[in-house]
Amino acid sequence: MRRSILLIAAVLLLAACSSGKSAPTTDGKGPVTPASSTSDATGVFKALAAAVPTAKLTWTATAVNDPNHLLGRPGQYTSKIAFADSQIPSKDTELGGTQLYKAGDLQLGGSVEVFPSLEDAAARAKYVTAVTKSVQAFAEYDYQHGDVVLRLSHLLTPDQAAKYKAALGKLS
Repeated sequence: MRRSILLIAAVLLLAACSSGKSAPTTDGKGPVTPASSTSDATGVFKALAAAVPTAKLTWTATAVNDPNHLLGRPGQYTSKIAFADSQIPSKDTELGGTQLYKAGDLQLGGSVEVFPSLEDAAARAKYVTAVTKSVQAFAEYDYQHGDVVLRLSHLLTPDQAAKYKAALGKLS
């Protein structure tokens, strides 16, 4: 029921705000699409993992374990997951045989964040892009599709990241 109400609200908002021109995505390469039909980050991840089978779910945010303390807060993500991707070589995530990152760290693969609105997702994507551009150690691929923000490790190659982007673009 709630999902239907959100979807109807998103459609009405898009219709009311339409100028006949497509708004750019956060990467500036295409139109922002309506909210995804998947209801949460886990659902989005399942669709992505079907297209990129090297991705494995490793962490789900809760109000208690969310390091950003954003889950469920006004204008912030309503669900978030993190995943690892086995395409990232272990030599890039280890030092002397010791794992540098823990489950849930973006550097191991990526994360999916789902927001209550297109505007909230766009604001988050803009913020993350600005922060990660200014500090090379935090570089990442960031894509917005409707109410979803997909963040990917910079340890993925551009071609590998493109597969995720294509799968995200197929969400309806």
